[in-house]
Amino acid sequence: MSLLNQLFNRGVFGTKCKTCLHMSISRIKLLQNKRDMQLKHMCKEIAQFLQAGQEAIARIRVEHVIREQNIWAAYEILELFCEFILARVPIIESQKDCPSELREAISSIIFSAPRCSEVPDLLQIKNLFTAKYGKEFIAAASELRPDSGVNRTIIEKLSVSAPSGEERLKVLKEIAQEYNLNWDSSSSEAEFSRKHEDLLGGSKHISGGAALPSRAPAKQVSFSPPPSNGAHYTQPTEIKPEPQHIIPAPRSLISSTNEIQPSINNDAGPVRETRPQSSEILEKARAAIASAERASAAARSAAELVKSL
Repeated sequence: MSLLNQLFNRGVFGTKCKTCLHMSISRIKLLQNKRDMQLKHMCKEIAQFLQAGQEAIARIRVEHVIREQNIWAAYEILELFCEFILARVPIIESQKDCPSELREAISSIIFSAPRCSEVPDLLQIKNLFTAKYGKEFIAAASELRPDSGVNRTIIEKLSVSAPSGEERLKVLKEIAQEYNLNWDSSSSEAEFSRKHEDLLGGSKHISGGAALPSRAPAKQVSFSPPPSNGAHYTQPTEIKPEPQHIIPAPRSLISSTNEIQPSINNDAGPVRETRPQSSEILEKARAAIASAERASAAARSAAELVKSL
């Protein structure tokens, strides 16, 4: 029973794999023809920008041209790998492990499948090889582990990194030469060779015209020579203006003044109590005045007694 299942599964794998490979090859050829037309149109636009002196726009557009050329080159290699695997499907069915001569082709297709969304048949081929060789084999190719066997050119062409300045300048010169343009590439060469400052890391230098915080001028203190007559000399110190404070009068004096001159308060009108304990203060002032009068009377009596003796 297991033998029948193996034979049945082997036939199903071969049929599905051949179908997906045929579909992939046909779709890749259509995409290549479509990209050929797009690349010609894009190169023509860049040539018009170079002729009109709009090199800044041409330097930006050429990156898209390079990207399309890389994808076109990757599709060409994948097409050859699909045709190679299609011719070796009976060998793949007969062996449990991946044949060494097919490892590069199969690993490259597995690596390219999620990166080539325009060819969904490659994902179906990847699923077929996952069922046959296991997830570990698929993970090694997808993650580019050592000895994965993925084609180096496929990795470079499907990379998402920006093209270098030399590569962009080379493509611009090829476009200018193709359309017979007398283009001076000195400005573009200077732009591509210039190292742009990393603005995320902050400025690396301080401009000469930047305003620096100024210090407060030091206060000058004049010194006069010591007197020649031998008098005591005092070192002059810095004179600072002191804030003027108003010294309030004693409460006893205020109350006695109010008691001695009642007429002034009557002329000025009724005085409102501004303090909550003004009556207590007034009583204390009166008691102080009475004690003072008694003390003065005692002093007068003592003086009279001394005179009488």
